[in-house]
Amino acid sequence: MKKTKLLGVGITLILFMIQFTSYSQNTVLKGQLKGLSDGEVTLYYNNKSQSITDTVKAVDDHFEWKSNLDEPVRVSLNAGKEHFFFFAEPGQLTLVGIKDSLSTYNLKGSLMQEHEDLYRASTRNLMQEWDSLYKKIDSVSDEEKAVIERRRVEISQQFIVKAHEFIISYPTSPYSLYLINLENEYAVIKRLYAQIDPSAKNTSAGKSIALRLEKMSRRQIGSLLENFTQPDTAGNPVDFQQFKGQYVLVDFWASWCMPCRAENPNVVKAYQKFKDKGFTVLGISLDEKASNWKKAIKDDDLPWTQLSDLKGWKSDLVNRLGIEFIPSNVLVDPEGKIVATDLRGEMLEEQLKELFE
Repeated sequence: MKKTKLLGVGITLILFMIQFTSYSQNTVLKGQLKGLSDGEVTLYYNNKSQSITDTVKAVDDHFEWKSNLDEPVRVSLNAGKEHFFFFAEPGQLTLVGIKDSLSTYNLKGSLMQEHEDLYRASTRNLMQEWDSLYKKIDSVSDEEKAVIERRRVEISQQFIVKAHEFIISYPTSPYSLYLINLENEYAVIKRLYAQIDPSAKNTSAGKSIALRLEKMSRRQIGSLLENFTQPDTAGNPVDFQQFKGQYVLVDFWASWCMPCRAENPNVVKAYQKFKDKGFTVLGISLDEKASNWKKAIKDDDLPWTQLSDLKGWKSDLVNRLGIEFIPSNVLVDPEGKIVATDLRGEMLEEQLKELFE
């Protein structure tokens, strides 16, 4: 289950709408939306690790939004029932549009938005075909649905190709960094980041990707899994070092993660089959409530050692290893080296067969 889901077929951000905060003003957006009259617009965005909601009153279709931004941010602007997304950044911006047709807006002053528009132009035909297929899939036969699904997979791959082409063509663009951050595979992120110009790498967004790569590198095949200590269900500290000498599946999960719970029977099956051959499982829960954690262990009949600091996604271990979704796991050999990652379904048992049979 993803903390933050990164999709190759589209650009999707979740903007948490929580609180209103006032800032000094280095970003000014002067807007005109025909039909807005003396209404208001609401803007939702994340800035400096905070979720912000700003509401601005309009006068005769005109409004002015001010904020303090260190770097480009994705903003959702809502006017009545209509809304659209755009990138704001430090400086003077102008927006012209129609209240009841916000998708036709014209924004000037945002290089990030200019580059997104370039990318979207390159994928417009793909998006139109995707939308067309989506609309017809519920009204066709099963055979036609299968054809549509195959085509949608092809389109998804073409979106990825277009994104990678943009990154290579615009190595100094902050939008290239944005596209890289939508990826979730270490090797892909590393390859694309190598194409980025040093000037972009030195920005806040560029440094963030470098840190992400550093964390992800710690759970790649061939890496030694660093030692860690967490409490077990009785509250006693357990050190990972004590499991050396055997193969260990370090399994990240949580009681609230339904894909994790669905995967547990496969892990139990593999554990029962290979536990006497030098294999064990070490569960690391991202739960925050001990009662929920312990109940899930009992309900799923998980016999191996279970650890949790009950800090959820704020767990030091989760942060150190760059865990971004669960279920997630690493298979560690007797010397502490990672030999496989994210084994699902029958993959775990097949991997263990190669090692023990």
